[in-house]
Amino acid sequence: MNTLRKVARRELAVFFATPAAFIFFGAFLAATLFIFFWVETFFSRNIADVRPMFEWMPLLLIFLSAAITMRVWSEEHRAGTLEHLLTAPVGLPTLVGGKFVACLGLVAIGLLLTLPLPITVSLLGQLDWGPVCGGYLASLCLAGAYLAIGLFVSAQFNSQIVSLIVTTLVCTVLYLLGANTLTSFFGTQTGEMLKLLGGGSRFAAITRGVIDVRDLVYSLSLIGIFLSLNVYTLERQRWAGNPANSAHRSWLALTVLLVANFFLLNLWLAPLGMLRADLTAGSIYSISPATRSYLARLQEPLLIRGYFSAQTHPLLAPLQPQLRDLLREYEVAGHGRVKVEFVDPQEKPELEQEAGEKYGIRPVPFQTASRYQTAVTNSYFDILIKYGNEFVTLGFQDLIEIKSEGDTKLEVELRNPEHDITRAIKKVLYSYQGGGNLFAAIGGPVIFHGYISPDAKLPQPLIELHGSLDAVLAEFKQQAGDKLTINFTDPDADGGQLAERLGKEFGMRLMMAGLLSPQTFWFYMTLESGGQQVQVSLPATLDRAALKTAIEAGLKRFSKGMLKTVALYTPPANPGMAQFGMPSQDNTFQLLQRFTEEEHRIKPVDLSTGQVDPEADILVVVAPKRLQEKQVFAIDQFLMQGGTVVLATAPFDVGFQGRISAEDKKSGLADWLAGYGIRLEPTLVLDPQNAAFPVPVERQAGGFTVRETQLINYPYFIDIRNDGMNRGSGLLTGIDQLSMTWASPIKVDSDKNKERQVVRLLESSKGAWLSDSIDIQPDFDRFGPAGFAQGESAGRQLLAVLVEGAFDSWFKGKVSPLVEEAARQAEQEKKQQEAAQTDPGKDKESKAEQAKPEVIGRVLERSPDSARIILLASNTFLADTSLDLASGASGSRYLTPLQLVTNCIDWSLEDRDLLAIQGRGHFARTLLPMSKEERMVWEYINYGLAAVGLLIVWGVYRVIRSRSRRRELMLIAGRM
Repeated sequence: MNTLRKVARRELAVFFATPAAFIFFGAFLAATLFIFFWVETFFSRNIADVRPMFEWMPLLLIFLSAAITMRVWSEEHRAGTLEHLLTAPVGLPTLVGGKFVACLGLVAIGLLLTLPLPITVSLLGQLDWGPVCGGYLASLCLAGAYLAIGLFVSAQFNSQIVSLIVTTLVCTVLYLLGANTLTSFFGTQTGEMLKLLGGGSRFAAITRGVIDVRDLVYSLSLIGIFLSLNVYTLERQRWAGNPANSAHRSWLALTVLLVANFFLLNLWLAPLGMLRADLTAGSIYSISPATRSYLARLQEPLLIRGYFSAQTHPLLAPLQPQLRDLLREYEVAGHGRVKVEFVDPQEKPELEQEAGEKYGIRPVPFQTASRYQTAVTNSYFDILIKYGNEFVTLGFQDLIEIKSEGDTKLEVELRNPEHDITRAIKKVLYSYQGGGNLFAAIGGPVIFHGYISPDAKLPQPLIELHGSLDAVLAEFKQQAGDKLTINFTDPDADGGQLAERLGKEFGMRLMMAGLLSPQTFWFYMTLESGGQQVQVSLPATLDRAALKTAIEAGLKRFSKGMLKTVALYTPPANPGMAQFGMPSQDNTFQLLQRFTEEEHRIKPVDLSTGQVDPEADILVVVAPKRLQEKQVFAIDQFLMQGGTVVLATAPFDVGFQGRISAEDKKSGLADWLAGYGIRLEPTLVLDPQNAAFPVPVERQAGGFTVRETQLINYPYFIDIRNDGMNRGSGLLTGIDQLSMTWASPIKVDSDKNKERQVVRLLESSKGAWLSDSIDIQPDFDRFGPAGFAQGESAGRQLLAVLVEGAFDSWFKGKVSPLVEEAARQAEQEKKQQEAAQTDPGKDKESKAEQAKPEVIGRVLERSPDSARIILLASNTFLADTSLDLASGASGSRYLTPLQLVTNCIDWSLEDRDLLAIQGRGHFARTLLPMSKEERMVWEYINYGLAAVGLLIVWGVYRVIRSRSRRRELMLIAGRM
């Protein structure tokens, strides 16, 4: 080792003895910085990662390695010193190893000089250091392979230029061997083999942040192979001209044996895909415990089939190996319950026919362009998840995230593959179980409590419903066996003590058959399991089918293996005046509905019946507009049943037709929220920490008004980062950045919420200010580039809040609006009947209208402690137009607001396994908002740091060199 260290030190001294060393390092840094900031346009990408640097690193390392190694042996040839080295009392392996270590040290110095880049990125955004560490490790490994090749080539030639050219060519061929440009000409199996041999494809795997033993062994094998060949080449030169003997044949056999063993080692490790470490934040490329928990619930085989075409879009091709590796991990984690298949439908017509007819999987035409022509490639990039007779398909749009960089350049990567695949598994699992026995998915016993008066006190419709209830419960008892206990109690039987307790705990009180009816009675139902009680709502139609549905909905609340139902209210669309070419200007929420449908069963509701659908497990109300009293009553009573109400509302709404305009919006919920100490202020929040969005603006050109779209930093689009997010709540898992558009501040009365839990979820920055103006159009003529006047800071503003606990109904002590409306209708019918005595035609209509179900008056006056209100103070941040604007500004699909709503649903329904996976997922971590001038400053800082790094290397070399000379002079003086 001492001799090897001396050889390495000598090589380093020779390399730094000339300015060539600093020229090479300077050129390497200049090329790296130019590519990062200019070619890959780092600030335009607006993503906090250093992937562009590592994407070019294999090519940059080719030239750096070739430049470093070109003189190592060629110079010894030219100077005539090679014979002295070969005859020196130093073993050839030590000699070759010392020179290799020196060259690798030089590359390490070059890579070290690039370290300010990721440090800068980490200061500008939330950088995942896992892929960065993987990238540097991959760079060292690949550089080692290039250096070993360079040393071998340098030993063959006397000319440094020839060594440089040949090394560059050989390393380039090695890099391109697994490139998509080459593998696309071959079939799937041949292409996979080429990727196993290619250095570029191996390098890309490590830069994802996944350290695979197979990739490390591949690089070490290349180093071992070419260093062995280097030693053998020098050994041949040492005994050149001598007759062949057994020693020569032994050297040849040993070299062949080493090369063969390195090659066979890679073949032996190729099938072993589990020997790896995931360095990414949250381990997004590994199977999580949450996924394993879903796989453990499988009772039948689960089929996962990947439909991948060998000929596909070049941006999708690198993603196929990643998905294959991940799906194989699902197979291993399933312990025999998961079957994974990979097929190319274009090679198997029978599977292609089945995919199209049975699963709706069809090839997607991708337009590709080569140097000579533009072509259309029809290819498959789909995953099928099938369990029993339930199945879900995931297409390329469900799996990838596209980042646009300019007009033509796109960056494509997997969005969060484990979350997407596990979400599909959850859906088919729950859908399959939902068709079976409800009680099989409930962990503990269930008690049904019926607080019902005797039939003598009940109105006729409820007497019939009581009989239906007995029949329905008998069916459930047959399914459940000992798991279901049925209790019926008359609250008035014990002198009113039970009635008093029900009023205090659940807000139950005597019901009435009508506004003027003297008949009062009890007809309430609850389900209890595991210490949790759920109230069963009285169905709007008093029949057996509706009653059974209501009880099933209550039972599903206790189940963790059923697909949950989300009642979604969105404002009714205004049709506008399409016949005159004037479409509706109202916001739509189609993206929200499609996104939540991926994980849950969605039931659109308008609440006009005064009751939420009995099957609903949670209620989401988005941008409510002038809700009637019956609709507010439906929301109130759902909360009183212990449900969760997610509200996205604010006092203002915004239109996007032409000029941006705001208007006051009455939701109909302001008084209801104020009753619980929650108030939305009639102002808008503006924040200096904001997101850039394309906004239509106007400018004057002479006397002519020009309307155009500009990308500006818009203070009404609040950019919320980690310091404004409550991470401890669990509702923001997997969300690193969120834009709230045209939000209003929330005020929570602490006196009214002493006994409830109040969680501040989202807040603006400290520099936010408020405005009550509805003029939200930027005015560059008055306020310059900012477009708005900077107001006085009002501190952090609350933009989203969770309030949990027991609530008293807004309708406590009041008559049910349903009963009042029924009374009004009865009065109208009475008048119509009086008028019908003089008009026979109206008499027929009135008789037809009399056949209406009787309305039962019931008001739940208090909720259990499990009731929750989640308030998001914006009408627009979930709107399709807002999401499209955000996507256009960022260059990628902006779905974070939709993910927030999904998180609220999963967290509220205590289905938090997917939330855990979502927290591991990849999201585009955007940079902090900065002006153009600030971005230029950061770029110049990196140029300056590169120059400082070179000076430090030069200074360290001078210090080491001076100490070495001083040591040599002392040795000479000692000898004299």
